[in-house]
Amino acid sequence: MNEKTRRPALAKAGRSSPTLEDLATAAGVSRSTASRAINGGLKVSPEAQAAVDAAIVALGYTPNRAARSLVTRRTASVALVIPEPDARVMMDPYFAAVITGVNEALRETDMQLVLLMSRTGDDSARTIRYLRGGHVDGAIVVSHHRADAWVESLGDTGLPTVFIGRPWDTGSGIPFVDLDNFEGGRLAAQHLARLGRTKLGTVAGPGDMTAAVDRLEGWLQGLREAGLQPGPVVHGDFTTPGGADAARNLFAQAPELDGVFAASDLMALGVVDAVRGAGRRVPDDVAVVGFDNHAILAPGGIGLTTVTHPVADMAEAAGQLLLRAIEDPGQGMDPLIYPPELVVRGSTVG
Repeated sequence: MNEKTRRPALAKAGRSSPTLEDLATAAGVSRSTASRAINGGLKVSPEAQAAVDAAIVALGYTPNRAARSLVTRRTASVALVIPEPDARVMMDPYFAAVITGVNEALRETDMQLVLLMSRTGDDSARTIRYLRGGHVDGAIVVSHHRADAWVESLGDTGLPTVFIGRPWDTGSGIPFVDLDNFEGGRLAAQHLARLGRTKLGTVAGPGDMTAAVDRLEGWLQGLREAGLQPGPVVHGDFTTPGGADAARNLFAQAPELDGVFAASDLMALGVVDAVRGAGRRVPDDVAVVGFDNHAILAPGGIGLTTVTHPVADMAEAAGQLLLRAIEDPGQGMDPLIYPPELVVRGSTVG
């Protein structure tokens, strides 16, 4: 039966789509050969593979994903694990950039993205059971805290996993994509020192996150290199309200500060709020540096001087690493570290 007569036959039979048997008949191969050809070409001759590929196009055949998963042990989905409350994820542009980047990595594949977030009071065991239960082919973890010890145990499950941001336990062998956060903090200190600011403080990020720890250490190193004494340090939570509260605490300790480094742009907005609320001006009285380069304006239309954090590019790279790990679970992968850059705007130079 040629192609012209086969399609009407399928239509007369009332089928809405061709079956695997139809595909095998069209390709002139057995059903088992057709199945192997659409599930990776294992033990299929080049001639048979080409015939099946041509039949797929001619018939408009769509593989049955449920049946295919039984053969390949694949789910065609990956998880993005964000151990943060829903409200934080929805409001922080950082997470929007992460989702955009991971989706870009999956664009040319059949993979779907499953988003797993922690809610206040959630039992982490539920998430780990889901990840261990064969529901996804791999996982990307972002924004984890030291207390999220279960996250580190993912490496023991055999599930391909990639971190965005350095994990606490780098000895686990889990590949990760990160920014050189230490150098980013150092750049902020160097910039404020070059401007002649000498009374400097910082609103650091949460002390239970590696990015915040590295940025703080880099900041302190930059101050030492500039011959400046370290000023007060107050920890925030990477949110604007948290940054404002931390900044008010900072100025209560040292009202003479003329420069502040905030470990995220959202916290830097809070710092600007606090400065203006105290009747002072940015950058005339207090210069402010943020971190992330979200290109958001501070109150009064002030552009934030900030340290770049190419989140979408990093997330896309993490997605590509995960796809490699899924295809070849045994291969080793070195960490991928992005360099930061300083972007100067109106919050430090009027």
